[in-house]
Amino acid sequence: MADPNETPPQNQPPGVPQQPAPKRTNPLLPGGWIALVVLAVIAFAFLAFKNTHKEISYSQFTELQDAGQLKSVILLGTDRAEGEVRDPNSDLTKKFEITKGRFAVNLPHGSNDQNALTNKIESADKKYREEQKKASPADPEPERVAISRRDEPTPWLGPLLLQLLIVCGIVTLFVVFVLPKMRDPMGGGFMNNYVRSPAKRYEKGKGRITFDDVAGMESAKRELAEMVDYLKDAAKFTRVGATVPKGVLLVGPPGTGKTLLAKAVAGEANVPFFAISGSEFIQMFVGVGASRVRDMFRTAKEHSPCVIFIDEIDAVGRMRGAGYGGGSDEREQTLNQILSEMDGFQPTETVIVLAATNRPDVLDAALLRPGRFDRHITVDRPTWKGRLEILKVHTRNKPLADAVDLERVARGMVGMSGAELKNLANEAALLAVRSGRNKIEQIDFDRAADRVRLGSQREEPFSHDEKRRTAYHEAGHALCAFMMPSAAHALDRVSIIPRGRTGGVTMFHQDEDRVDHSMSELTAMLVMTMGGRAADKLVMGEPLSGAVGDLKQATRIARVMVTQFGMSDRVGPVYHQQGEEHVFLGKEIHESRAYSEGTARLIDEEIQRILIDAEGRAQELVKTHRDKLDALADALLMHEEIDRAEVEKLMAGVPLSELRPEAPKPVTPIPVIALEPVAEPGAPPKPGLAFGGA
Repeated sequence: MADPNETPPQNQPPGVPQQPAPKRTNPLLPGGWIALVVLAVIAFAFLAFKNTHKEISYSQFTELQDAGQLKSVILLGTDRAEGEVRDPNSDLTKKFEITKGRFAVNLPHGSNDQNALTNKIESADKKYREEQKKASPADPEPERVAISRRDEPTPWLGPLLLQLLIVCGIVTLFVVFVLPKMRDPMGGGFMNNYVRSPAKRYEKGKGRITFDDVAGMESAKRELAEMVDYLKDAAKFTRVGATVPKGVLLVGPPGTGKTLLAKAVAGEANVPFFAISGSEFIQMFVGVGASRVRDMFRTAKEHSPCVIFIDEIDAVGRMRGAGYGGGSDEREQTLNQILSEMDGFQPTETVIVLAATNRPDVLDAALLRPGRFDRHITVDRPTWKGRLEILKVHTRNKPLADAVDLERVARGMVGMSGAELKNLANEAALLAVRSGRNKIEQIDFDRAADRVRLGSQREEPFSHDEKRRTAYHEAGHALCAFMMPSAAHALDRVSIIPRGRTGGVTMFHQDEDRVDHSMSELTAMLVMTMGGRAADKLVMGEPLSGAVGDLKQATRIARVMVTQFGMSDRVGPVYHQQGEEHVFLGKEIHESRAYSEGTARLIDEEIQRILIDAEGRAQELVKTHRDKLDALADALLMHEEIDRAEVEKLMAGVPLSELRPEAPKPVTPIPVIALEPVAEPGAPPKPGLAFGGA
């Protein structure tokens, strides 16, 4: 026999088992009825003890007395009286707003003689009745005023009873509704809203993302294809005794598409998807995070097959027992609950747990062991082919001009992630709108690339002396890069257009197919990095502060050459670890260093020697080819930006007037270059950047 409290099941897609509908529950449980009864008693007591007498003054009472409008008077002690008027609709009653016909009055001290007051009331009432009889002889004589006395005790019982009823009602509500939810946090109610999982649920088939929507991650998609097969048909694996990993850790830099890839797994298998960030588990109270973990996994098991995605798992999965804190904090309690839940899967529960992080080195070892997150998939930055596919995805809804070459854009955006490429396409569209075009041109992508990598172009013009110093600085980079055989092919273009925090930039192509660099290539990189400083010292007569970025980059390259690459004969082929452990892991309070003070002094000496040698070679190059340096600087002052082909023409001796066939932009005549330094009070010169990488 069917239960009358059950609702009929809703229509579900074919092939999906019908889920029983939840039973209808009576909204008023026995505890609810008790609460309603208590509230009714409180309301009745409030109405019963509420004072219904209108409070009037003694002068008003005297007017009622003289007018004969007193029907009854009760003298309460010697200082208070209560009574009722004859006619509630009389003008005097309405004037005093005695709407219910009853009144109360405080008697003054001078009228505390009850006999005298009684005589006054009776005398006034007798006079009123006589006047009424004379005016209407046929009407019956009005009743006499009823005067009584009663000694009223202090009113304490009624207010006390009312207060007791209110307290009992509050206690009843707490016992009936709040206390059961505190004993069983997962039972529902308002407490459950705090301890339940805040994971966002995405239903299957709604806005589904598949592997076709994910571009540039072919290797990661091949790894995850097995998970999709397991979600679609788990029996295929269990028949041969195979166990598919239930936990998959996606590792990669920010913006590479880890969240998108997790959604694609759920969309490809057409199963529900639960997404949550690691920081959403952590709360101020210990135990709340563990309760949220229990609720999330319980809900996922009820909706299996499904996918759970925990983004930024390093927020909750950091190494336990490290740092200054103890082992009973909220984060470690939450991590322990995640570990136990991942061990508690039954063979029939088809739930895949995906997690993403860009810091796998800080995760707890128990989280990475086999049986939990035992499969690690690297989601790295895409190659140029992957970038091309990503650009095609992000430009599907954007009108492109026929001359746009997305392959050229993809090859030039080395190291960009999927999120950065999406931003690049959006910036190009914004630039096209600002220019009043209906289609995106190639120049929009070029300007968007400069905007994304270098920052927006500054509108404030520099002085001529400032531009001159920046032009020679960048010309020094370009000259040294062209004269070093191993670095000449990497030069892209040179610009003195101020962008972001830079006054000029020398850009280089990066060969992403290269996985290592030789000692000669790194040395050439140091020479071209020091080229700007060498040009400053040659032309201005002293070094300038704008080369601080070059020194920082050169020092970093020289340090890794000595300490990690073994490219110093004095230090030898030894790997010296430096600063790779972090204080919050609790492994080292001070900087990690596994070598002596003597070795540290030797490392510093070798770094200094390498940098001094590189600067010496750069100074020799700019002195030897001073005419080429002047030609590059003049071209930059005239055109503000030159590419690699134009640099090759200038180095081959092509005159500046023949560098570009079109008419050059008019500029201020270039003065004769002097060797003495040019002082400019105020702000220091803007830095120029040499882009390269080790």
